[in-house]
Amino acid sequence: MIRRAGAVAIVASGLALSLRAAPAASWRVALTDANGVTLHGVKATATTHDGKRALQLVEASAAPAEAFAVVSGPLVKDGRIDVDLAGRPAAGADAGARGFVGVAFRMTADRAAFECLYLRPTNGRADDQLRRNHSTQYISFPDYPWERLRRETPGVYESYVDLAPSEWTHVRIDVRDRRAALYVNQAPQPVLIVNDLKLAPAAGAVALWIGPGTEAWFRDLVVTSAGP
Repeated sequence: MIRRAGAVAIVASGLALSLRAAPAASWRVALTDANGVTLHGVKATATTHDGKRALQLVEASAAPAEAFAVVSGPLVKDGRIDVDLAGRPAAGADAGARGFVGVAFRMTADRAAFECLYLRPTNGRADDQLRRNHSTQYISFPDYPWERLRRETPGVYESYVDLAPSEWTHVRIDVRDRRAALYVNQAPQPVLIVNDLKLAPAAGAVALWIGPGTEAWFRDLVVTSAGP
């Protein structure tokens, strides 16, 4: 069931539906079940995490290079994305796992390219300043993975923010043209600013993204488009 108030489309009772034909500038998905998401290299489970209903994502047994769940809804070029998320290394993950969890946007129809901003929750309070400096990350798939960005422009596409594994964290992403800004836990200033998004600006899908060896939870996704 979908309720609309003015220009806002709200998904009630946890049911996520495709809203491509809706004229609303804003849409909301509760993410309390897997309805309305298309899985790519992940398994999804409706569950409760830290007292809140959520959608859990873990890698599928034969996961491809990227793992995500595409959320049904309008294609968005510019606008704002808000979501509550939590992540931690999955059981049995290798020592390099950080609980990578974030949001992909402007995803192409063939899923072959997208922009992404994500968190490394175990880095936020690490007893190592260099690791702390790698708490947030921008990547652009497929040509600009984190390894290339860190090697060619160290420190430019990642930053520190206070995080803890498994804790609910509010993430907001503002996107305009070639610029994206990442806000964490309602902070008035962004923790990471990207002024040169690598893909040409174009409308695309929004997806829930996880990295290798991650167990993650997502709830209450709100996407507001700034126009065509």
